[in-house]
Amino acid sequence: MIKNPSKNTALSLVAHRRIVAVVPAAGVGSRMQADKPKQYLQIQGKTILEHSLNVLLTHPANIEQIILAVAPNDPYLKDFSFLNHPTICVIHGGKTRADSVLNGLKHIQPDKNTWVLVHDAARPCLTHTDIDKLFAIQDPNGAILATPAIDTIKRATENQQIQQTEDRNHIWLAQTPQFFPLDLLRDALQTALQQGLAVTDEASAMELAGFQPHLVSGRTDNIKVTRPQDLALAAFYLSQQNNKETL
Repeated sequence: MIKNPSKNTALSLVAHRRIVAVVPAAGVGSRMQADKPKQYLQIQGKTILEHSLNVLLTHPANIEQIILAVAPNDPYLKDFSFLNHPTICVIHGGKTRADSVLNGLKHIQPDKNTWVLVHDAARPCLTHTDIDKLFAIQDPNGAILATPAIDTIKRATENQQIQQTEDRNHIWLAQTPQFFPLDLLRDALQTALQQGLAVTDEASAMELAGFQPHLVSGRTDNIKVTRPQDLALAAFYLSQQNNKETL
């Protein structure tokens, strides 16, 4: 596990890379039980999506472009504050997250130094510090933010009875961003989708292609807003982050 690099170190290590971000935002977020997709719900006067994009837009490294994959005929997009931002390219997503990400990758002009940073639309509490840690990784397999499991992990049967207890020392909870060479990720996703394999995040596609991405320990407040109670928690984390910035 790498130590947290300084901002200057992280930026110098990534200077030779061309970085493009992809943000899949075509989902409906049914578990939120809301009247609109969760990425358009508001926290502190901004949509979750605006918070998630803002941390990418304000990062001091040169993220050349942010490709935002949205649902076709998205009725909420017309009121989106970043719609005409010069760094953001809006495209149509697909039926699944993997389809949306792959659509985004196909809009990137490839070259051998292009790396892709994929970030969930509903992770509004990402920090520049965690992005720096990802950018410092030189592993050609790529890397993802994740947190080591701290709870006891149970494997369940189909009837939701405990089958066994897993060794949590080898269990990590995946987060985003996830950071990979463009060509490797594009080929891995395309192959997995063509073969009908289950792809729940970008790392899983890379694993299916035979790669072993690096795990980078991220902050526990980098939560994905999934259920109604997550809104209050995300608001608390954002307020804490803002308070630290003003000290």
